[in-house]
Amino acid sequence: MTTAPGRRSSTFTRLLRHGFTDPSAAEQLLDLDALASVRSDPVLLEALGATADPDLALRGLVRIVEAGEEGERQVLLDTLVTAKPLRDRLLGVLGASEALGDHLARHPRDWQALVTYESADLHPGVAEFEQGLADAVDPDSLRVAYRRCLLTLAARDVCGTTGLAQTAAELADLATATLRAALAIARTAAPEDAAQCRLAVVAMGKCGGRELNYISDVDVIFVGEARDGVDETKAMQAATRLAAHMMRICSDTTVEGTIWEVDANLRPEGRNGPLVRTLSSHLAYYQRWAKTWEFQALLKARAVAGDPELGAEYVDAVSPLVWGAADRENFVPDVQKMRRRVVDNIPADRIERELKLGPGGLRDVEFAVQLLQLVHGRSDASLHSGSTLEALRALAEGGYVGRADAAQLDEAYRFLRAMEHRIQLYRLRRTHLVPEGEADLRRLGRSLGMRTDPVAELNKAWKRHASVVRRLHEKIFYRPLLDAVAQLAPGESRLSAKAAAIRLEALGYADPAAALRHLEALSSGVTRKAAIQRTLLPVLLGWFADSADPDAGLLGFRKVSDALGKTPWYLRLLRDEGAAAENLARVLSAGRLAPDLLMRAPEAVAILGDPEGLTPRTREHLEQEVLAAVGRAGDAESAVAVVRGVRRRELFRTTAADLIGSYGTEDSPAEQDHGALVDRVGSAVTDLNAATIAGALRAAVRERWGDTLPTRFAVIGMGRFGGHELSYGSDADVLFVHQPREGVSDEEAGRAANAVVGEMRRLLQLPTADPPLLIDADLRPEGRTGPMVRTLKSYEAYYRRWSLVWESQALLRAEHMAGDAELGRAFVELVDPLRYPMEGLGEDAVREIRRLKARMESERMPRGADPTLHAKLGRGGLSDVEWTVQLIQMQHGWAEPGLRTTRTREALAAACAADLIPAEEAQTLDEAWVLAARVRNAVMLVRGRPGDTFPSDARELAAVGRYLGYEPGHVGDMLDDYRRITRRARAVVEERFYGAAG
Repeated sequence: MTTAPGRRSSTFTRLLRHGFTDPSAAEQLLDLDALASVRSDPVLLEALGATADPDLALRGLVRIVEAGEEGERQVLLDTLVTAKPLRDRLLGVLGASEALGDHLARHPRDWQALVTYESADLHPGVAEFEQGLADAVDPDSLRVAYRRCLLTLAARDVCGTTGLAQTAAELADLATATLRAALAIARTAAPEDAAQCRLAVVAMGKCGGRELNYISDVDVIFVGEARDGVDETKAMQAATRLAAHMMRICSDTTVEGTIWEVDANLRPEGRNGPLVRTLSSHLAYYQRWAKTWEFQALLKARAVAGDPELGAEYVDAVSPLVWGAADRENFVPDVQKMRRRVVDNIPADRIERELKLGPGGLRDVEFAVQLLQLVHGRSDASLHSGSTLEALRALAEGGYVGRADAAQLDEAYRFLRAMEHRIQLYRLRRTHLVPEGEADLRRLGRSLGMRTDPVAELNKAWKRHASVVRRLHEKIFYRPLLDAVAQLAPGESRLSAKAAAIRLEALGYADPAAALRHLEALSSGVTRKAAIQRTLLPVLLGWFADSADPDAGLLGFRKVSDALGKTPWYLRLLRDEGAAAENLARVLSAGRLAPDLLMRAPEAVAILGDPEGLTPRTREHLEQEVLAAVGRAGDAESAVAVVRGVRRRELFRTTAADLIGSYGTEDSPAEQDHGALVDRVGSAVTDLNAATIAGALRAAVRERWGDTLPTRFAVIGMGRFGGHELSYGSDADVLFVHQPREGVSDEEAGRAANAVVGEMRRLLQLPTADPPLLIDADLRPEGRTGPMVRTLKSYEAYYRRWSLVWESQALLRAEHMAGDAELGRAFVELVDPLRYPMEGLGEDAVREIRRLKARMESERMPRGADPTLHAKLGRGGLSDVEWTVQLIQMQHGWAEPGLRTTRTREALAAACAADLIPAEEAQTLDEAWVLAARVRNAVMLVRGRPGDTFPSDARELAAVGRYLGYEPGHVGDMLDDYRRITRRARAVVEERFYGAAG
C-alpha cells in the first residue's frame, strides 16, 4: 500500500473513520503477510470498527494468526470473514480485553471455543462449566480451561448476548465449577485426607449471591465433619489440608497466571480462627460472639462445592440466625455504625475514581439493600435473596422501597457494575478504580455503547448515576415511612404500620409509634407546606438516625415546624439552604440544651442557614446591641428581658456551632483541634455573659439614677469567668469594686453600689423563659460574711493586711469585665503584686497551697462519685491541671511576662516556652484539661443541666460519646480513654505540684 509522499492513503482514511486512533500502525499491521487474504475485506474493517478498541482488536488478531500453525491460520481467517457470530465474538473480546488476547496468543486454538453457537451456549450453568473444566488435572491445565470458559462468557457479554445480571451469575457459576475442580485435584493429590473427612465449601459475598465480577476475591467458608469412625481432630486437620490446597490451586501464580484469590477471612474469628470448623463450632460462634456485620455477610451464604448435604445443613442452620439479627441487643448501634460512610481509608486522590467505595458507589446500593433485608426479612421470606438486584426488586414489590426509587437504583447499579466489569475485563485485574488515561476512558466508553464522544458521554453518565445513588441510598430507608402515613394512589404499595415501626426501631428510634405520629402530623395534607416536608423528611430522618437520640430530633423538628410552619422563610430556608437542614438536624438530636434554647425563640433557626451564622459575635458587638436595647426600653425589667433574650440567642449560636463542629457535616468534617473547640466555647460564653452583665448594670443604673451612678463601678471577673473558660452551665464568679465620685460621701456611694449589685442580681434571675445568669461573689474578701462591694482603697487595705494565699491564687483569674474600665484596670494593677509575688512564693505558701488542694480533694468530692471520672475534682481533671499551672504562675509570673494571663492553656504554653515544664508533660496536662472541659460541656449539652461526671443513662452516655467523637457502641472506649489520659495527667501533677520539682 504505497502512496505519494505527503498524501494519506484511502486505507488510512477508512481506518480513521472506523475508530482507529493510530491508523498508521494499523495500516502497517494490515500490510503483514499474515493478513494478506483478508486485508481488503470490508467486512473485517467494519467488524473491527465496531469493537471497543479497534487498534487493540487488530493487534490481538495479528498475534493469534501469527501464533497459529500454518494450516490453521487460513481456517481462522476464512471463518472470520464468513461467520458473523465468530467475527463479532472474537473481535469483540480482542477489543475489550488485552488479557484474553494474551491467552489466545498463548493458546491460538482456543478461538474455536467461540465458533459454536448452540442454544446451550447462550446460557450455560454450572454443569456446562464443569464439562468445560473436566479435562483439568493440575493447576496449569485448570487455568487454561478456566480462561477458555471465561473467553466464551466474555464474548457473550461484550456482544450483548447476556445482560449484566446474567453475566455476573455466569461468572459465579464458573467460579463454582472451578472450586469443585480445584477441590477434586486436591482430593486426588491426598486421597487419605479425603477419606477421613467431609468438607463443604460455602460461597459468600458476590460469589454466594451469584453476582460475581470478572476478577474478585472469591469469599468462602469451610465446614468440615469427621467421617464415621475417624477422630474429629484428625479429620479437621485433614479437611484443613484439603481446603488450603484447594485455595492454593486457585490463588497461586504459575506460568499460566492465576485464577483469583480464594478468601476465607469471613470465617468466625477471621484470619485468626481455624480455616475449617465443624458445623456445631460455627453455630456456637454465631450464637455467642458474632457481630451484626457477620450476619449481614451470611445473607449471601450458598453451598457450592464439596459435600452437598453438609453445605445445605450449614446454610439451613445459619439462616434463622441471619433473619433474627435485627432482634439482637446491639443491632441498632451496629447499624448506626455500619451506615456511616467508610471512605477514610481511600487515598484522597483516588476517592473520586472509586466505583465501589466512593460516594455514590456500588457499596452504597449493596449496603442499603442488605440492611433493609435484615430489618424486614425476618417477617417476609420474599426478601431472602443473595442477589442485590433480585432483593431490590423484592423490596419494591413489598412496598419496602418506593418503586420509582428502586427503578432508579436498579438502573444506576447495573450501569456502575457494567463499568466495573469492563474495567476489570481489560487486564483481568482486581480493581474498582475508573482509569484516568484518555485511551482507557475511550475504550471503556465505547465498550458501553458510547460512540459519538465516548469519554464525555461516559463521564456524564457515570456522574449522573453516582449522583442518583448518593441521593437515594439513604432516602430509600425513609421515603416509605412517609408513604406509610400518607394517602397513596390506587395500586401503590405501601409499608405497613408494623413494618414502618420495625424499620424505625432498627434505625435507632426508641418510640416508633410516636415517630410515626410525628411524621403523619408533619407530612399529611395537600398543602405546599406538607409537600415541602415530604421532600425534606427523608433526608432529615437519616440525619436524626445518625445521632444518639433520633426520637428527640424528630420531636424537636415537629415543635419547631409547628412554631414556624406558617412563616414563609422557614421551610424555604431548609429546602434551599443545604447546610441549614443538616445543621438543624444535628442540633435537634444531640441533646436537650440547644433545642431548649431554640424552642424559646424558634426564629433563631435562621442562624443555621447563614454562612457566618455560627461565628461567635465579638464582645464589642454584643455590648453595642445590649446597651442600645437597654436605652430603648421603658424600664429596667423590660430592658433586662431584652438583654437576656440576646443572651439566649447567642447561647444557641454557640451551642449550635459547638455541636456542628464536634459532629461534622457531610460537607465539613468534624473539628480535629478539640482545644480550639473548647477555647471558642469558653471565649464566646464569657463575652456573652460580660455583655449581659454590662446590660444589666446599665439598666439598674438608669432605673434609679439616670445616666450617672454616684460612684464609679466595675465588675471584675473571677474563676472561669475571668479565665475566659466558662462552660455552658457555669455561674459568673465576680468581685464588685466602686470608687465614690467627687463630692459624694462614702456612705452614699456605698449605698448606691450595694443597691446596684442587688438590682443586677435580681434582674438577671427573674423567672422568665430565658436561662438565668447566676452571679457568685463568694470569692470576695471575707467570703460570704464580707461586704458585697468594696472601694478600691478597702480592697487595698484588706489585701495588704489580711490576704491569705488562696485569695492570691484566686486573683490569678481577675480581669475587668463590665462597668468603669479605668477603675477595672486600677483593680488589676492593685492585685498584680499579690498574684505574681516578687521572687515567687515562699516555702510556707507552697505548703499551704498543697494542703488546701489535698483538703479539697478529700472533702469536696461528692459522695459516691468515681474519682477517676469526675471532670472537675477527679484524678487528672480540671482542678489538678489548673492548680498545677497556677502554682507555676505564682512562683514565676514575676519574672515571665507570658505567665501573666488568666487563661489556663495560655499559661501552660508560656510555662513550656520558658522551660518551666517539659513539652511532653505540658502536652499531657493540656490534653487532659481539654478533655475534661469537653466532658463538662457535653454533659450540659446532652442533659440540659450542668454536671461534672459522665451520665449513667445509656442514651445520654452515648450522646456524650458522639459529641466527643466516639462511634456508637464505643462508650467503653471513651471511658477507658478518659481514665488513661487523666491518669497520665495525674502523674505529672504528682511530680510538678506535690513533688520536689515544684
